[in-house]
Amino acid sequence: MSCLRKFPIALLTPDELRVLRRLDTPGRVQDFVDALVPNRESEGATLQSVRETLRSRTAHCIEGALVAAAALWLNGMAPLVLDMQAENDSDHVIALFRERGRWGAISKSAHATLRWRDPLYVSPRELVMSYFHEYLNKKGNKTLVAYSRPFDLSRIDPTCWITGGRHVWDIGAILDDLPHLPIASPGALRNIRPHDAFTKRTLLRTDDRIA
Repeated sequence: MSCLRKFPIALLTPDELRVLRRLDTPGRVQDFVDALVPNRESEGATLQSVRETLRSRTAHCIEGALVAAAALWLNGMAPLVLDMQAENDSDHVIALFRERGRWGAISKSAHATLRWRDPLYVSPRELVMSYFHEYLNKKGNKTLVAYSRPFDLSRIDPTCWITGGRHVWDIGAILDDLPHLPIASPGALRNIRPHDAFTKRTLLRTDDRIA
């Protein structure tokens, strides 16, 4: 992995820096992301920059992941995100971190099972697979089919995703266009056992997610 690029401190206001500097552990980042009001996009689709999310205190999954990545970067960790693709369902974006050589994830989701992951996983793939069983659509179908490798947001002009406005669509396009690895072969996915009625009912009872 290349050397960590320097965080563009000069781009942020003192108040923005104060907020992000307090998020100096992955757990504190997750607490902050959890506290953001879910962005229901009631006035139309958004992809807010970090600045806009800090202003509005609302976020859906990719907006939460961008804030998490910025906080990790400012506090000396790589700003890594990973995109998960689903069939007949919403994609999901998480921010990644490593502790003692193991991978964990920070995640914004109203679905209880698509959130934080402790740093226990030996690879990004193993971490992604921890989401598979409970990643389901409104019909109760398991929908996760592919994932990207970790992507370092420090490679992107920070004015695009940190201090841009309410619609930083280029970042979404970059993540969509990354090479994605299949969860399993098409044949294996065709043979996935459906959720039983109890599991489906339980998982969907609290499923009001915007992934």
